Amino acid sequence: MEHNSKIYVAGHRGMVGSAIVRELERQGYENIITCTHSELDLVNQADVNDFFAAEKPEYVFLAAAKVGGIEANQSALADFMYVNMMLEMNVINAAWRNGCKKLEFLGSSCIYPRMAPQPMPESCLLTSALEKTNEAYALAKISGLKYCEFLNRQYGTDYISVMPTNLYGPNDNYHPSHSHVLPALIRRFHEAKESGASTVTCWGDGSPLREFLYVDDLANLCVFLMNNYSGNETVNAGTGKELTIKQLTELVAKVVGYEGEIEWDATKPNGTPRKLLDVSKATALGWRYKTELEDGIRLAYDDFLSNPIRAER
Repeated sequence: MEHNSKIYVAGHRGMVGSAIVRELERQGYENIITCTHSELDLVNQADVNDFFAAEKPEYVFLAAAKVGGIEANQSALADFMYVNMMLEMNVINAAWRNGCKKLEFLGSSCIYPRMAPQPMPESCLLTSALEKTNEAYALAKISGLKYCEFLNRQYGTDYISVMPTNLYGPNDNYHPSHSHVLPALIRRFHEAKESGASTVTCWGDGSPLREFLYVDDLANLCVFLMNNYSGNETVNAGTGKELTIKQLTELVAKVVGYEGEIEWDATKPNGTPRKLLDVSKATALGWRYKTELEDGIRLAYDDFLSNPIRAER
């Protein structure tokens, strides 16, 4: 990308999209176009086609998605599949029809099989069954990834995909039941501290292993890949480090300053037992994450405290 290239970031108000805009601006890119949901509904194919025909972006970062944690994914299966499949197909197809030089599709590590080898290499995609708790979202993301690959193979496009591990950071969604584990814990422990609650109850038994990447580090990788990578296979984005949900919970409580007891509700689902990405491909390309987990949680907690509107989403 040149610094004056026309770059469209889809989903610029979300955690990932806003981080990509920040990173592009930090690196001196000055022709970034964005649209709010009220200005452009990406699920509406005609509107997306009109937008691309008028704007003709040269580069596209597709970071828009309908996202949520286990409870949200389980209660709105059809919505998660429909909205994500429609918006990604509309954007990718319109980019191709309007001569976009390069597109980068943002996926999720939930696309990999529930019992995938650990750490999970990019090559394990579609080798066995998915985790049921987010199957609808995973199927939609796999479809977007494969559509990029098939356009490359059939029409010679240069469309790539990135599969991040669990993300957190500025502009996250801190909703108590419709957010991911780390932001949900930040909110829960903050509210427990404020109310003086003696205990906090968390889902599952705390045993699952998880990996977390600060969203600004992902954005740095996204821009790096747009400039340095082409290929049909996706690229994993993570730290290569893992910890149990119990360890994460204790770390969030420490950062927030909650001093009560933590209890576990083993009747609630754990989700996938272990999720660690094999990040050797990104490493071989010359990229490594920068933000350690405790430092990132402090930054995320600062964001939570300074963005009360975010906490209500």
